[in-house]
Amino acid sequence: MAYPSDLGDEQWDLISKHFVYGNYGNRAKHNKRALVNAVFYLTKTGCQWRQLPHDFPPWPTVHSFYHRAKKRGIWEKIMRSLVEESRVKMGRNAHPTYSLIDSQSVKTTYGAKDRGIDGGKKGKRA
Repeated sequence: MAYPSDLGDEQWDLISKHFVYGNYGNRAKHNKRALVNAVFYLTKTGCQWRQLPHDFPPWPTVHSFYHRAKKRGIWEKIMRSLVEESRVKMGRNAHPTYSLIDSQSVKTTYGAKDRGIDGGKKGKRA
């Protein structure tokens, strides 16, 4: 069954290289793409691990896969490579030379603690 959060072929081609851990043979019981799709389903829907639909690999397998990839920094590497690739497609440098941070100050009233409603008197105190 296909879900809106599932990766298309072109999308999978962009990130699949990040899930090659080494030359250990094919001991994996579940396809990496199915595991990534399960993680994206969880992220998109916000469902609980144990509520993962049964057409995905078992939730403990997906949970372990997610945390091992997180520990290795794979999710961050994927995001970094996608940002770099999209910047190049826009005709920009893959690595920005600077960045800006915008902040906004919110003014508050300072006399708020001197005024209020006294619940016993049913009126404002000055």
